[in-house]
Amino acid sequence: MTDMTGADSTGADMTGSDPTGADMTGSDPTGSDMTGSHSPGSDMTRDAFVLGVDSGGSGLRVALGPRDAGRPAFTTVCAEPVRTGADGIDAGHLLEQLLPAVHRLLAQAGTGATVAAVAIGAAGMATLGDQLRARLPGALADALGVRRSALAADAVTAYAGALGQRPGAVVAGGTGMIALGTDLTTWRRADGWGHLLGDSGGGAWIGRAGLDAAMRAHDGRRGGSPVLLERAEAVFGPATGLPGLLYPRTDRPALLASFAPEVGACAAGDEVAAGILRDAAAHIAEAAAAVCPGPADSRPDGCEVALTGGLFRMGEPLLGPLRGELAQQVPQAWVVPAEGDPLHGALRIARALAGGRLRLPPHPTLLFVPGVT
Repeated sequence: MTDMTGADSTGADMTGSDPTGADMTGSDPTGSDMTGSHSPGSDMTRDAFVLGVDSGGSGLRVALGPRDAGRPAFTTVCAEPVRTGADGIDAGHLLEQLLPAVHRLLAQAGTGATVAAVAIGAAGMATLGDQLRARLPGALADALGVRRSALAADAVTAYAGALGQRPGAVVAGGTGMIALGTDLTTWRRADGWGHLLGDSGGGAWIGRAGLDAAMRAHDGRRGGSPVLLERAEAVFGPATGLPGLLYPRTDRPALLASFAPEVGACAAGDEVAAGILRDAAAHIAEAAAAVCPGPADSRPDGCEVALTGGLFRMGEPLLGPLRGELAQQVPQAWVVPAEGDPLHGALRIARALAGGRLRLPPHPTLLFVPGVT
């Protein structure tokens, strides 16, 4: 059963963001693996490195990359997720994990290596990141001597990883679903409001709809699917036990999303499952339509749209109807492969900062750049 637990604020798993499922961490767009490509003692000049960080539900991913290269040179992972409390994301806990990891990477990079710029993308940054915005720029300057920093929502680093600094739209789908678009002057956001208020078409939404169809079949109500009932009981046990399994859990969205691949697997032979995915595709396309820049703000041949996240590894059962919905709802959309994942995006933002070439629009919560309004 595919793991669809997520890393962004909505639970979207954006690791390996190419919809084909290819893991793009540490490789350039041509497929060349550049992880660890510079040995200690290499001829990198002082201040030649930038730092990218991706903080999500599965922990911290950290990359120290050459300032002028296309992909990370050194990467490491801290498996413990950063804590979130009453004051939002815990800046102290993030620093406790991040700083030792950075010092290890700097040691790998060689004598005299320093950091010119840093970009941190974090799940929940937009709504829970006040403490990070207040503390991290100063703490990173004190600890690493870095004066150029950016703190981004993980949807923004996903955007930068997928499309770089071009106008367009990115849909990130995993446990949740969010769409983000820009014309390089402002950001447009659609959904990403969590499984109780939205995330329509995301993994938890699909899984819940599949379980609803299973329970309808159990009761003998209209709209039920005996096939999905059989799969639900194979995965979770007797249908009557589902409320006791689901309701006490604090990770309900992830548990619901874990059933989405079962819906996808049943879609070819079950009209109810296929209908759920058609509805999901309609919701996803609706979000993309809401954030796509207009014709005057994007490419002459249309708005680039990239799909990122584990949801789209479901493949044709979802991608087939989604192509049709995008063609109908967003006729100007031009679907392109994601060039990289959120860690790649964080490095891209850091490199742009280091070179004074940041084109993505700063925003108080989505892309916070100290000193820039």
